[in-house]
Amino acid sequence: LGVDITASPLSAMSSTPVPVPKPLLPSPPRTEAARQLDELLADLGHTQSKLAAAGQGAGVPAESLLDDMLDSLTRDLQELGITAAPAGICSACHKPIAGKVLTALGKTWHPEHFTCAQCGQELDKGPFFEQGGQAFCEEDYHQAFSPRCAYCAGPIREKVLTALEQTWHPEHFFCAHCGKVFGDEGFLERNGKPYCHQDFLALFAPKCQGCERPVMDNYLSALQGVWHTECFVCTECLTGFTGGSFFELEGRPYCELHFHQRQGTICHGCGRPITGRCITAAGRRYHPEHFVCTYCLGRLHKGTFRESDDKMYCQPCYDKLFV
Repeated sequence: LGVDITASPLSAMSSTPVPVPKPLLPSPPRTEAARQLDELLADLGHTQSKLAAAGQGAGVPAESLLDDMLDSLTRDLQELGITAAPAGICSACHKPIAGKVLTALGKTWHPEHFTCAQCGQELDKGPFFEQGGQAFCEEDYHQAFSPRCAYCAGPIREKVLTALEQTWHPEHFFCAHCGKVFGDEGFLERNGKPYCHQDFLALFAPKCQGCERPVMDNYLSALQGVWHTECFVCTECLTGFTGGSFFELEGRPYCELHFHQRQGTICHGCGRPITGRCITAAGRRYHPEHFVCTYCLGRLHKGTFRESDDKMYCQPCYDKLFV
């Protein structure tokens, strides 16, 4: 005997950290340049927006204004005997870096030019994430590259749970029926959805025809249904069918005695089922051999008997006793 529950096997489930690189920090500015040069050039990057506004108003590109300013400042420094050697070439604008320099991703940048590749936010003062040689702020990195939760569709920033060939936030992987988060007992899958054991059995396991509880172990198949072995008993007396045979009435199993009682085919003389020939008299049924006179025990014939107090008599005995 075995259970025939149509269901997918226990699916694999794992909870592991998302393979996301740790946030990186830009390298600090160089401090070996001449103190005077740093003091003079430190604020140049922060004036770029002002220069851009002024250049647009005057019809002159902001880059040209900034280059002219840097050239003039370099000449002034040289006259003072200070050599203003570039600290590097900015990877964004490809121009020499005369003031503060930021080193990140193996390259040098103007601090204001080291920005998120997606939203343009400056990254010189905080952590950033690298992907494909580009820098991203934390939010844009997760939106673009982190795995997505199959339940909420949001990016998974920390631990990721893999199950049913999808990824999930651990707190979003729960029973599709009751919403309970799965514990050590795992889950069962049906039509691509996960269920706890209790709900899976309640929803999908075959039900016993006797007690209507799910059938999980050994079972019997009878009367177009399945039964726990202990539930397949006579509906009337609740005894098992030791001989392996039973009688069916209105979809329920009965032992022979109670089946015939329900059918009205119990001999009024001996109280046992009538399975062969039957005599019906006074609304009762008899085995032919049990249809006898109550007084002389002689066999009666239909139409030649008399009745008194629910008892049958032959005509001579009736006359002797009651006439």
